[in-house]
Amino acid sequence: MHLLEEETQRVLLAAVDTGEYDAEESMEELAELVRSAGGEVKAQVIQPLPSIRQATYLGIGKLKEVKEAAERLDVNLLIFDTELTGAQMRNIEAETGIPVIDRTMLILDIFAQRARTNEGKLQVELAQQKYRLPRLIGMGQALSRQGGGIGTRGPGETKLESDRRHIRRRIESLTRQLDELKRRRGDLRKRRQKSELPVVSLVGYTNVGKSSLLNALTDANVYAENQLFATLDTTSRRLLLPSGKEAILTDTVGLLSRLPHELIEAFSATLEEAASSDLILHVCNLSNPRVAEQKEIAEQLLCKLGCTDIPMITVYNQCDRVPLSLRPRTNDHTAVTSALTKEGLDDLLLKIEQLLSAEMQSGTFLLPYHEGALLSEIRKLGRVDSTDFEEGGIRITASMPKRLFAQASQYACTDTNEYSDLE
Repeated sequence: MHLLEEETQRVLLAAVDTGEYDAEESMEELAELVRSAGGEVKAQVIQPLPSIRQATYLGIGKLKEVKEAAERLDVNLLIFDTELTGAQMRNIEAETGIPVIDRTMLILDIFAQRARTNEGKLQVELAQQKYRLPRLIGMGQALSRQGGGIGTRGPGETKLESDRRHIRRRIESLTRQLDELKRRRGDLRKRRQKSELPVVSLVGYTNVGKSSLLNALTDANVYAENQLFATLDTTSRRLLLPSGKEAILTDTVGLLSRLPHELIEAFSATLEEAASSDLILHVCNLSNPRVAEQKEIAEQLLCKLGCTDIPMITVYNQCDRVPLSLRPRTNDHTAVTSALTKEGLDDLLLKIEQLLSAEMQSGTFLLPYHEGALLSEIRKLGRVDSTDFEEGGIRITASMPKRLFAQASQYACTDTNEYSDLE
């Protein structure tokens, strides 16, 4: 069997700098996205303008320069660092004669390459279809090409139809399937909560080392590469804490500045893992010059996800690439680690356990003798300070996770040495 490798696409990047954000940094990130998708960046063009040109995004003169540069460098794809309308794509392609995609299509393409689970593939296709629906008129070559490189991959693309009714039906079908998977995920989460193991989520900007940290902490064998969006599908592993107790450590999809709305919405089920956690590990790449900016972007997105009330440890990863003098000071909510050398992992585990313990609740309970399983769970996941065997049951004073406390609260003792139903 002979495998024909797809020709590497030679890409020219283009952007308008209106002062709304740092265009050069955004362009660097776009170039990294192109490399992650398998393309080769041949040139970059940034045009300072007070506002974008509605018809062609760039000015006509600059667009002619782009065409000349593309012909000179044998470029076969233009990628714009924005979200283009269908009309803009059509006009740019008509002016240059070169296929055009935008930042959103590029990210969707990377997601299409990396999705492995059924849920991940459904999420990608849903995002793609929602992106295409308002752009059916005017997208030209970018929409009609069939599996020909960056921006053309993904579930269902080889038989893509330009009929709105068909795409709407497909969106409805995908939404129903994802709702069912979301319901199953919720059931799994409830069963996991019933086991009372606390849940710790790894979140952060894309390519900061979350999967590598998961592997280092749990001896897992999760795919981890130095590329953007190496992980799309949620992965959970058991985490052994210093005291011998356990927790569930979950890896989530990486965050990104100006993440397309379609992706935030489509991947909400995956990102819900963070919102339902007992503790969040916000992983940052300490060796990245943009670490402060990436940290702020991730925190803003976490706020939108409703994670502000969840305890958090900021983990500055990849410290092996940074001199000691440039490393931040640590405290109960900050850790400095290296997934590669395992430096700082023991300290991080201690802080995880301390914060999870801080989230525990204490009380005195009179457990009926038939609740031996509940007592066993309290001993396993909490701390029992005293135990007395009485005629009515086993009186204990103990600290335990909030969810287990809610289960035991029906046996909470009152001042009269009786237990009452507090539910």
